[in-house]
Amino acid sequence: MRGNTEVQAALSRTGGRDVLIAGHDSTDTDLLTTTLGLAGYHIAGRAGTGVEGIEQLTRRRFDLVVWDATMPDLRDVARGRRIPPEDRPPLLYLITCEYLHTLLPVLGRGREDYVTKPVRAAEVLARAQILLRGRRPPGGAGAAGCEDLVLDRAGCQAWRGSRALGLTPAEYRLLSHLLSNAEHVLSKEQISRHVWGECRASEAIEKLVSRLRLKVDREEPALIHTHRGFGYRLGRPRR
Repeated sequence: MRGNTEVQAALSRTGGRDVLIAGHDSTDTDLLTTTLGLAGYHIAGRAGTGVEGIEQLTRRRFDLVVWDATMPDLRDVARGRRIPPEDRPPLLYLITCEYLHTLLPVLGRGREDYVTKPVRAAEVLARAQILLRGRRPPGGAGAAGCEDLVLDRAGCQAWRGSRALGLTPAEYRLLSHLLSNAEHVLSKEQISRHVWGECRASEAIEKLVSRLRLKVDREEPALIHTHRGFGYRLGRPRR
């Protein structure tokens, strides 16, 4: 019973955040997978080389990356710098003491930290929690969502993965209406009356949907879909 309570508490703290573990030492990666998984994190990806890690980072978004800075091929990928800083999730590096001086120049931006090897589970969990502090987990009370899109109605904010969308009031009202009617096609008239309380020109609605789509659908899969002659739908792509 006590174990179940601890697991539930961990899930509440971590929110099931998606983690990528990149490292060539299977002993370390297996330990990290078990440790983070039991703490409530979702291990959404594993990579055995730096190249594989970069490929996964370019394909999808993660809330946290645990990155072994001693991987042999890191000269080829320059420790992930091909990923623009604004698109990178928080990074927790694994490093040995003798190579720590090679890592220090990349630290200090507030979203990177390190632990030294051999890996200690308690330290990894503590550092991960600090890196994610202030970054809202998916879901929660008053939240609605689809895939990795989350709308916090209590705070009037929205995220796609770990990326805050920065919506205007009109964009927020539109997204809220689309999420409340997820997988249903809404006409331009329905959207206009909900967003502005009146009917507006078709062009105004199209421009608003286009602005929202630019913010929401920067990642795959696209969630806002046009049904020509009918309106718009938020949800998974239909085949």
